[in-house]
Amino acid sequence: MARSGLAGAVRVARWADSALGPGRAGATADGKATLSDATAERAARELGLTVAQVRADWDTARLAGLVEVHGDSARPGWRLRAWDRDDSAVLRGWVALFDAWSLAHPEPADHEPSAVAEVVSAMPQVLSFLQLSAGPVPVDQLLDLLRQRVTELRTERCEVPYGPQPLPATPSGSAGPTVPAQRPGNAPAAPAGATPPAGASADPLDGTALAPAAGAGTAASAAADPAEAVGEAELAPLLDWALRALASVGALTYGDGQATLTPLGSWAVWVKLEQICVAAQSPAGNIEQSAEDMLRGCAQLRPNAARAEYRAWLAARPVGSAVTELLEAARGDDALLRGLAFEALRVVGAPAEPDVRAVVDEPALRPYALLWLAEHDGVDPEDAHEVLTREEATWLWVDTAAAVADHGEAPMLVRHLESALQPTVPALLDEVRAVGHPRTVQVLVALAAAHPDPALAKAVRRAAFQVHTGG
Repeated sequence: MARSGLAGAVRVARWADSALGPGRAGATADGKATLSDATAERAARELGLTVAQVRADWDTARLAGLVEVHGDSARPGWRLRAWDRDDSAVLRGWVALFDAWSLAHPEPADHEPSAVAEVVSAMPQVLSFLQLSAGPVPVDQLLDLLRQRVTELRTERCEVPYGPQPLPATPSGSAGPTVPAQRPGNAPAAPAGATPPAGASADPLDGTALAPAAGAGTAASAAADPAEAVGEAELAPLLDWALRALASVGALTYGDGQATLTPLGSWAVWVKLEQICVAAQSPAGNIEQSAEDMLRGCAQLRPNAARAEYRAWLAARPVGSAVTELLEAARGDDALLRGLAFEALRVVGAPAEPDVRAVVDEPALRPYALLWLAEHDGVDPEDAHEVLTREEATWLWVDTAAAVADHGEAPMLVRHLESALQPTVPALLDEVRAVGHPRTVQVLVALAAAHPDPALAKAVRRAAFQVHTGG
């Protein structure tokens, strides 16, 4: 269903990739990667479409991440490159479009931006209700739910009513201070300068989807206040717009006075609810930490518990920024964090591929990145080391030994010696000295101190001294 819904966007994105690549005529005219008139007309001719269809498919391709905009230019996204071989890329592309539903369909022009933003903020609860209903829901019922949710949002903001308000009565002869009318439940008035949240685009299922509905008494008292009441006439056209926009991206069907989530829409809402639950149940409590601190917190966890923590940490932040933060942690001096960062990137999966490929030329990250990419391409993890050269494998051995030396016990370092590719210790020492790892001396000194064989320990200490003195 996702492939079918995005087929037009894929076709236009692939046409642009082949017809407008580097060295060819530019695609844009306004510095925002919007197709110029000439380019849109050319695409329409070559693809047998109308100009309006080309522009609509191009916009969809941008929202779905099939095309990535960088300044005044656009280039194919990783999802387009992986489209034919990776189902997760297709689903993530559709979810990106689903997240941007409020941009995919023009909003009503005769409504206040604040009212549109309120409806966007309230739609997660509507989508959750549709998902739980597992069938057609009358639009009147959705309208009532939307009205209650918008009323709750306004009450939570403690808005001061617009327009002149009657002054409270004061005792005769007194000059008591003017006291503004209180909001329902005696909530304090909004601070000066407070404004409603702006913006017409939001994740269609953020944390508000799980917020408990206000009690019936609270909703009733809020609606009873003329200044706070939310009229159905005000919300009905905005609900119609929201449902049509969600239908345009394939999340639901809308007609005959009712709405129903499509199987794809139901799946997406369920996944987002699940992500919220995972993020709320961070096993080790590191969800709000930086990537480096989170990885340190996972260092003592068993592999399954660590993966659960990675999933919770990732669910609480955008994928792009999470990947960037993990790679930055991997660039640090702590070799243990380097290995753990790439374990967390394995949990991320396909969306991390472009960023991992981009660090292949960094010596400290290259072996880890090559192993990650090999496993991502389907190579058995036990055979993935075969993609490394002898020098890269030796560099990785030293880096892992540094992690063991810093955080492990002496017997672990001795056992690590047995994992080396080289058949003899002299051969290992020769190649370790050649790779030039910055922690080589410390690793050899630690290994010499830990090894029970005096002769071998002496040879390792000699090698450490030679590296230290430049030999």
